[in-house]
Amino acid sequence: MSDSMTLRLLVGLAITVVLSGLALKRLWFLNQLVRSGEPAVDRTAQKRVRAKAEVTEVFGQKKLLAWTVPGIAHVLAFWGFIVLSLTIVEAFGALFDSEFAIPVIGRSPIVGFAEDLFSLFVLIGIGMFAVIRLFRNPVKMGRESRFYGSHTGAAWFVLFMIFNVVWTLLLYRGAQYNVSAELGTNNFPFMAGGAFASEAVAGWLQPLGLHANEWLEMIGLWLNIGVILGFLVLALHSKHLHIGAAPLNVLFSRRPNALGPLLPIYAGKEVLDFEDPADDAIFGRGKIEDFTWKGNLDLLSCTECGRCQDQCPAWNTGKPLSPKLMIMDLRDHLFAKAPYILAGSDDAKLEGMSAAVQAEVARPMVGSRADDPHAATDGYDAKGHRSSEGAVIDYDALWSCTSCGACVQQCPVDIEHVDHFMDLRRHQVLVESEFPAELNGLFKNLETKGNPWGMNTSGRLTWIEEVEFPVRVFGMDGEDKIPADVEYLFWVGCAGAYDDRAKRTTKAVAELLHTAGIEFMVLGEGETCTGDPARRAGNEFLYQMQAAQNVEVLNEIGVKRIVVTCPHCLNTIAREYPQLGGDYEVVHHTVLLNQLVTENRLTMLTPEDETVTYHDPCYLGRHNKIYMPPRELITNMPGINLVEMDRNKEKSFCCGAGGGRMWMEETIGTRVNMNRGDEALSTGATKIAVACPFCSVMLNDAVTVRGQEAGGDPAAEVVDVATLLLDRVKQK
Repeated sequence: MSDSMTLRLLVGLAITVVLSGLALKRLWFLNQLVRSGEPAVDRTAQKRVRAKAEVTEVFGQKKLLAWTVPGIAHVLAFWGFIVLSLTIVEAFGALFDSEFAIPVIGRSPIVGFAEDLFSLFVLIGIGMFAVIRLFRNPVKMGRESRFYGSHTGAAWFVLFMIFNVVWTLLLYRGAQYNVSAELGTNNFPFMAGGAFASEAVAGWLQPLGLHANEWLEMIGLWLNIGVILGFLVLALHSKHLHIGAAPLNVLFSRRPNALGPLLPIYAGKEVLDFEDPADDAIFGRGKIEDFTWKGNLDLLSCTECGRCQDQCPAWNTGKPLSPKLMIMDLRDHLFAKAPYILAGSDDAKLEGMSAAVQAEVARPMVGSRADDPHAATDGYDAKGHRSSEGAVIDYDALWSCTSCGACVQQCPVDIEHVDHFMDLRRHQVLVESEFPAELNGLFKNLETKGNPWGMNTSGRLTWIEEVEFPVRVFGMDGEDKIPADVEYLFWVGCAGAYDDRAKRTTKAVAELLHTAGIEFMVLGEGETCTGDPARRAGNEFLYQMQAAQNVEVLNEIGVKRIVVTCPHCLNTIAREYPQLGGDYEVVHHTVLLNQLVTENRLTMLTPEDETVTYHDPCYLGRHNKIYMPPRELITNMPGINLVEMDRNKEKSFCCGAGGGRMWMEETIGTRVNMNRGDEALSTGATKIAVACPFCSVMLNDAVTVRGQEAGGDPAAEVVDVATLLLDRVKQK
């Protein structure tokens, strides 16, 4: 081995050993920190589904490409590094053998062309990222920038490091080409052609002479290896550790997705028995150690891209809740508390730890930041950074969540924001008894009257007196089972029975089913709230009581098929009751009515033309992926011109009622329903079609306010899709 090769090898190995050692040390720490979490149940089942998610979301970049320009930039950078992994092998091989080439494919012009092409793609990608960050500058845009609160300085440094990877690669390859050409060796693997960018750089370096190019080859090789490993160390100490964490997070995420049903509370790997809980049972998440290992992995996977923040209805209406900032706050807290956690949360060892660790351990998980002298009114400073004083999570931020799921829908790395927020609420309600005062009335009404409004049970049948056809009520004729001729149990729901607007929907659906010849039955006084409001408001104990009661009744009377008008009831009965042994076929009324129209079981008249816009309910759309049936039903109605709001389908904006917010005051920022109402009115529609009783109330309030401000009637009419259809249907 020549002296120059010995020098090349020794320096290269020294760089490799030092930086690899630092990277491995950090990897060991991160592994231990993630594994310190509580067990996460059912994260390896559905292997084919998980494999498909890896292919489409990780390698196919499906979610990222939903945002075209940044998605393309990320695809270029991601696939650039996939292809350039070949050059990493070549670089380390060149330390030991100056004529090293990857076996079989290592000297193919196609490989050389691909490596150089994707080197340029990486440069284009980071250029696009730079432009995006300049135009979305949080210092200039404030809260309107999705990068508000992100570590923008570190992001710029990472782009610089990626640039260093590419130029050092082209430097040593260009010099390597010149040395090979001058000496007639095979140092450069692609002397047969293909590596066009490397050859171009070689042309710039060739006038320097052989001796200079030999040194440039060696120094460029050291720089390239050093930058690659240095970037690895940097990534493991920054938000860019998502490069390694995100593929794992996607692999172990809830499937088919993390929306729809909430997970039950677990004691270890078993569902918590509320009647006989273990002494060490964890009710929700009261401290960072209570998070599962998957929850910890979620925190490490956050890219700080701000897609969740950009779509959040609370953030967009001036609330202190940003899903991104909450995940970042939890991650910062996890790292700051790590020495204590990895010591087994041993208080005896805490005294020997730094003052910073002791202060972090003492911080409450949820609380007010009003006493934080460094915090602005929303709990963050001008750049979106939170001081280390006060609680980890702001109380008002936690209770601003509508559980709409926009954050989960948009997250490119499948973070389960809603699960974490609801678990934090569970602890606040069940353990701390710290929750908005208005919820006391909700909980009392649900517990004593079986509905959020506190109405008497007998009121569940009053709507039947207002229709002109017979409605079968279970038990009226002495049944103990659902009769065989009944096709559907019509689950009316609390709103459908008690709220005047929702009752109109109930009557419309009943009349349409009757007209179509569908045999249905209602439970009447035997029906009670599904428990959705209690569960989303953190009162899991009350939810379990209501859900268990309903499942017992439905199973006992032999219910198989259920039709509902409320997406919250749909989600709870269809997606959450299976956790308690209740498995039913549940259909939303828009889906069933669309089917009946398609089958020509409902005939429509042609009234006057009117312009209608449709609002996607969060629990029908994002949570249950029902977007097209309501639209198909509307577009099939004669005389209707459907115009879409800018934010529709997956990007629909919440009405503000979910997550228990229907029963809470909204005193911070602007009202969510006003934001959505204004968007609906901007379409010019005379009617706003809805498919959820909560959405109906919230949007009707919004258009009424706008009408009053203009000195007249409501600015538009809010109607359920079923009411629109009934206006056009006649008896066969």
